[in-house]
This record gives sequence, structure tokens and C-alpha cells, in this order.
Amino acid sequence: MLDCKVRPQGCALGWTPVAAARLTLWLPVVLWAALIFTFSSIPSLGTGLGTWDLVLRKLAHAVEFGILGALLYRALRREPLAILLGSAYAVTDEVHQAFVSGRQGSPFDWLIDTIGVVAGVLLYSRWVASRA
Repeated sequence: MLDCKVRPQGCALGWTPVAAARLTLWLPVVLWAALIFTFSSIPSLGTGLGTWDLVLRKLAHAVEFGILGALLYRALRREPLAILLGSAYAVTDEVHQAFVSGRQGSPFDWLIDTIGVVAGVLLYSRWVASRA
């Protein structure tokens, strides 16, 4: 039974505390994945900076997937599963880019994305452990 005096979050919407907690954990993951999808839909992200353009875009990939990895770990609290799901989403991102004009899907980009996921999961999990 829902005890709105003890756990008021979600009561106004008729949600149980468990449902409200799940939403709090998973909504950031879904929104961040949607943002990645949106960026991947942009036909060309080139800045005209030559080699720096390539380096900055790859770094951006690692950072955006690092954030996804951290959010997945926050929701799951299991490093291997968070890494697996983040890497799987990176595969779908590369497949998506293969169908966007001016973009291409690449196994190398998947690797960069996955390295970002691993870094995000490990950094966030270590930070959480240090606070415990």
C-alpha cells in the first residue's frame, strides 16, 4: 500500500514509491540516449578545423557515451550490465549513422563509444564507492 506520509514522491500522480524511484533512475538514461540519437541525426558536424575536427568529434563521442555509461550504472548498480547495455546502444548509434546523409557508421567509432561507456561506468562506480 502507498504510504504518502512516509514517501510523498509520486503520490500526487498516484504512483507508488517504487514506480517513482524507477522513473527517477531511468528517465535520465532515456533522455540522454534520445539526445545522442538527435545528435547522430545531424547530417554533418564538421567544423572545418582539419585534424582538430576529427579529434574533437571523437572526444565528444567518448564523453557523451561516458555520461550514458554513468547514468546506466546509476540505474542498474551493476558494472558489467551497464557496460553491455551502453556498448549495445553504441552499436545502434553506429547503425543509425550509416543511414544519415553525410555520416557513416564505423566499428572504430563503436570502440571509442564503448571506451567512453567503460570510463563513465568505472568513474561513477568508484565515485559512489568512495562516498559510501
